[in-house]
Amino acid sequence: QVQLVESGGGLVQAGGSLRLSCAASVRTFSNYAMGWCRQAPGKEREFVATISWIGGSTGYANSVKGRFTISKDNAKNTVYLQMNSLKPEDKPVYYCATLLCLLRSTVVSAAPEYDYWGQGTQVTVTT
Repeated sequence: QVQLVESGGGLVQAGGSLRLSCAASVRTFSNYAMGWCRQAPGKEREFVATISWIGGSTGYANSVKGRFTISKDNAKNTVYLQMNSLKPEDKPVYYCATLLCLLRSTVVSAAPEYDYWGQGTQVTVTT
């Protein structure tokens, strides 16, 4: 059973920062690619950032490169998304996602490829 629980969303002014957390409960002795995606009402869910299970490989959407940083605390099985220089167009609901992989170094840069999702956390950026 895989469970993902996000936290850390909220209201922030444009230019501000937030850090999202995702606590992952996964099967032991398995490898997972982890990621963050986001979705605005009426829009498709889009990829934001990904990190490998051991944390050595990362990937970002072009729209967030240089502003967002994904990281992982292996001891806590928790993935973080540090979001700086937030813009109003940074879409409101952020989802943590994962899928089972063969390799610890795998990253996944497409939202539809993920199998498991958290409940989402709201981020609102005001001007």
